[in-house]
Amino acid sequence: MKKILYVIIPVLAFSIIFVNMFFGHLIFASETQEVVNKYSVYVHLLSEWQSDSKNIIFDVTNTWYKLDKISNVNYVFDAESKEYNANQVHEINDKSYVELKHEFSDCQEEWQPMLYRKAVDTVRHEIEYIQGQQLSTDPNTSVYPDIENKNYDNLEQQSKIKNGYVQFFPICTSKDITSYDYSVKTDNKDLGFDVYFVSSSVQRENFVNSKFDYYPESGCYGQNKQSYSGTCNNIKKDSGLLVIFPDDLKPWTTKITVNLYENN
Repeated sequence: MKKILYVIIPVLAFSIIFVNMFFGHLIFASETQEVVNKYSVYVHLLSEWQSDSKNIIFDVTNTWYKLDKISNVNYVFDAESKEYNANQVHEINDKSYVELKHEFSDCQEEWQPMLYRKAVDTVRHEIEYIQGQQLSTDPNTSVYPDIENKNYDNLEQQSKIKNGYVQFFPICTSKDITSYDYSVKTDNKDLGFDVYFVSSSVQRENFVNSKFDYYPESGCYGQNKQSYSGTCNNIKKDSGLLVIFPDDLKPWTTKITVNLYENN
């Protein structure tokens, strides 16, 4: 079986690149006004943090439906011209960190698939599906299994995250009330994360100040997970996802993958 995969996967990647070269403008033209934004957030924790590892990378995919999308227009993203992609120093829990957002457009522009990126993402999705790390057969949608952190229990997790790192990811929507599917996973096998859908970015600071509020419905949050997917309904347009890690990262860069999909 493995020998067959070694042949199939390279052929699949080449086929995607070849088709994209000649028919990509047709493949990625959206009749449903679906907009995709892919961006990364690089976080470097400064000396005040207890973690041995000081680096966190968030890879984010945000998909939504834009009502006023203009047809036949290519949205070209110029990351260097965006102020919100610059290095910035922030504080949380009275501890400093540097944040860099790469290709983040604040829901203003859409991501245009590149040949190698589309091929790599599709092949990675197929490999993860075969390995059981991915539950969706659609290469454009990631659904991760519900995997609990087995290193310590949820009570200890809630104690650990009080002084941890909190990241907010805004949703994009043209509606006042909407619903989102989402999935989150980490490559850090020593710790669990908490994930919550919240009403606005203000809840990030409220979490630090112990006045935290989130959507309590089933599917809108997960605690002490290493992989999780859910659906949160009836959320407001300023809502977003909070992902929280304890301040106990070990000596490697922790990578978190976040996927947000608006339900049409």
